[in-house]
Amino acid sequence: MELSKNSIFIGKEITMTPSKFYIPSLDGIRTIAFLIVFLSHAGLNHIIPGAFGVTVFFFLSGYLITTLLRREYEKNLFINLKHFYLRRILRIWPGFYLALFVGTTLTLIGVFKEQIRLSALLSQVLHYYNYYETFYGSYGVAPGSGAYWSLAVEEHFYAVFPFLYITLLKMRVSRQRQMLIFFGLCLVILIWRYVLVFGMGAGEHRILHLSDTRIDSILFGCALAVNGNPVLDAPYGSDRLWKYFLLPAGITLILFSFIYRSPEFRYTLRYTIQGIGLYSVFIAAIRFPDWGLFQVLNWSWMRFMGLLSYSLYLVHDIVLQATYLYLPQMSMVLQGAMSLLISFILAYVMYRYIDLPCAKLRKQFSS
Repeated sequence: MELSKNSIFIGKEITMTPSKFYIPSLDGIRTIAFLIVFLSHAGLNHIIPGAFGVTVFFFLSGYLITTLLRREYEKNLFINLKHFYLRRILRIWPGFYLALFVGTTLTLIGVFKEQIRLSALLSQVLHYYNYYETFYGSYGVAPGSGAYWSLAVEEHFYAVFPFLYITLLKMRVSRQRQMLIFFGLCLVILIWRYVLVFGMGAGEHRILHLSDTRIDSILFGCALAVNGNPVLDAPYGSDRLWKYFLLPAGITLILFSFIYRSPEFRYTLRYTIQGIGLYSVFIAAIRFPDWGLFQVLNWSWMRFMGLLSYSLYLVHDIVLQATYLYLPQMSMVLQGAMSLLISFILAYVMYRYIDLPCAKLRKQFSS
């Protein structure tokens, strides 16, 4: 069924009005992605693939932001880049710089037994930390802020992507060809990973953290947004096809990416396999929010935790590092539970006093 720009569905609805845009399951997916990262950082990295949680965040970001850009263009026949970047700044920077400031201050006053190096700190402030820590090391930043490499990847991507997308729109490239172009770019990045690994001896850290090798995880989400979007486009394929074949196939690909441990595979093809697998998972989760385990994604506490996920991501590892330092006698389970609780409280405070006020400001720049 074709969705109009003012469609509202009853139940766990896809809400699309001039004042509100909400897609079921996405907040629940954010929660799952955060929990994967948290559990990995909390000491379960030998069994929980924390990097996959970041990959899910990347895919979700590409899908949601490109969907919003597409809606803006279809409504106004243009995209206001100034407003786009103002919305990004208001969404990302206030919480990021607050968490960075607090973590750095705690380190400077001796709460953490580390030192701050100006060059390392500037790489975080100016959003090129993923390149800095890859080539110069992670020494010199606040403990728990190492995860900020992923934010640098996103900042680099969105500094360029809107211009590419607008160019394609101005050239009247069909949505199907836009999707194919994004897939083509994913293929180019995959080939580049192979060149780095087999031709230049690059290791896992360089492949995992740098923008030029990881933005395909965002591009897969962008490709879904422009064509076959389960929110904006007429559904294709029967419900049975998606539920009982394509969704299980996608999950199987993701599980295979965890099980197959060849280093060469993990450094190159793994991210592509995961992107393809997430494609069907996202489509099914959005199309069938009331079906099977997807209902869990729409429980009220899952959705609320998803709203806090960005702030949780910013603060959780700092809290974990403090817990390890000052409560070493606790079991790993208690350390993790306490850290999660403290992180949740801090994230709620940030949500209440930073995210909500900034969200009101962002509405002024929404089309």
